[in-house]
Amino acid sequence: MRRLVSGTLFIAGLATIALFVMRSVEPGRRALELDVYVLLVGSLALLAAVLAARRAIPVSTSSALAEALESEPREPVRPPDLERTERVLTMATTTAFDLHYRLRPILREVAEQRLADRRGLRLDDAGPAVEEALGGELWEVVRPDRDPPARRFAPGLEPEALRAAIERLETL
Repeated sequence: MRRLVSGTLFIAGLATIALFVMRSVEPGRRALELDVYVLLVGSLALLAAVLAARRAIPVSTSSALAEALESEPREPVRPPDLERTERVLTMATTTAFDLHYRLRPILREVAEQRLADRRGLRLDDAGPAVEEALGGELWEVVRPDRDPPARRFAPGLEPEALRAAIERLETL
């Protein structure tokens, strides 16, 4: 800021010296010389004011509209069905009720479709071929004649047994 003021005063001083020189060389044009002097000093003052304002309030490199329209990076969203299935699996390891009424229908549907597509078997036929294809742990969960749990809050399936049953279902 100090440099701006000193530069402006220096140029204004040069203009003042030029005005006195011109008055002594051409004494008959005082009005024109004064007009040119006032115009030059006024221009310097205006330039100094603009430069001071520019330093005080820096110019933005981008527009506010462009910044407002920029989209923020979105966080990945997990599918709601995946979250629901994870909750069902967690509940199935907690209580027998959730295993029977929440997870069992999902496992039965997948097992029925896999048996029909890959082996030509029906889950409801309950033959030894179906039981052998599903394996013991998965068969105990999806068999058609499975009774509902007598105690609602009895422990569900152990996580390792559930993992083994689902892996067996995936390899069908």
